Amino acid sequence: MNDLTAESQQVAYQHNKIPACLYVVATPIGNLGDFSERAKLILEKVDWIAAEDTRHTQKLLSAFGLRRPLMALHQHNEDQRSQQLIALLQEGKSLALVSDAGTPLISDPGFPLVRAVRAAGFDVVPIPGACALIAALSASGLPTDEFYFAGFLPAKALAREQRLQGLVRMSATLAFYESPHRLLPSLQALATTLGGERQMCLARELTKRYETFLSGSIEQVLAQVEADPQQQKGEFVLLIEGAKQQDQDQAWDEACRWMLALQQEMAPSQAAALVARMTGVKKKPLYQWFLQQGDEKKA
Repeated sequence: MNDLTAESQQVAYQHNKIPACLYVVATPIGNLGDFSERAKLILEKVDWIAAEDTRHTQKLLSAFGLRRPLMALHQHNEDQRSQQLIALLQEGKSLALVSDAGTPLISDPGFPLVRAVRAAGFDVVPIPGACALIAALSASGLPTDEFYFAGFLPAKALAREQRLQGLVRMSATLAFYESPHRLLPSLQALATTLGGERQMCLARELTKRYETFLSGSIEQVLAQVEADPQQQKGEFVLLIEGAKQQDQDQAWDEACRWMLALQQEMAPSQAAALVARMTGVKKKPLYQWFLQQGDEKKA
């Protein structure tokens, strides 16, 4: 495996040679000024670029006068394409992976490829840059010391509610991506399941002309979006404050009551899994608490 230190990479760039490895390259999420010089240099010199949408990436490359061979890599062909790309690495070719915008693999294709490349013994080198999640979080005004990124919520109402139920008691700031046609249903589900009084920040069209941040309770943000159709257009990051300690304590007490109620109906491990889904409390500590109750009775 190559030792791709920053110094060795720079020497390679100067001699117009790129090692046989996979570069995971972040691209702008809107403002082209966020395209790093290092990212442009890599995309100028690699042998092949794997892109989520080759047409979209071609426009980006053309804007900077870059011309490299492209091949499509998306959720429907990742496994097959990964083997083709590894074969290129074995021939000594260098590769770059890009998504339509931002950092690849963050709710975008690429995970099977990265895993396969590493398993094949080749280096995977990150070229950091824009990421909508981190950009939104940094300007949201919500706690950033601990956050949980849940990607896109499910499209179907029942699955969406079940997903949110599992996050109700989480103390970390919650982060989601959302699309225009599902924005209102998702905000309504957040208000219903997490509580409309929770604070949130909706970040829209980050780094673009109509960049907007809406902050307030979930109910307040929902009302703003419902009242202004313009706020329903674009790409969104939803950030929600985590559960308060009081809410977590109440959830724990509720979970313990359910465990005691179910002890005659099913095995403790099954009960803990069921109650965890119902209340959002972690399964392992709940299961351990239940076993401890039995030990104390025997003592």
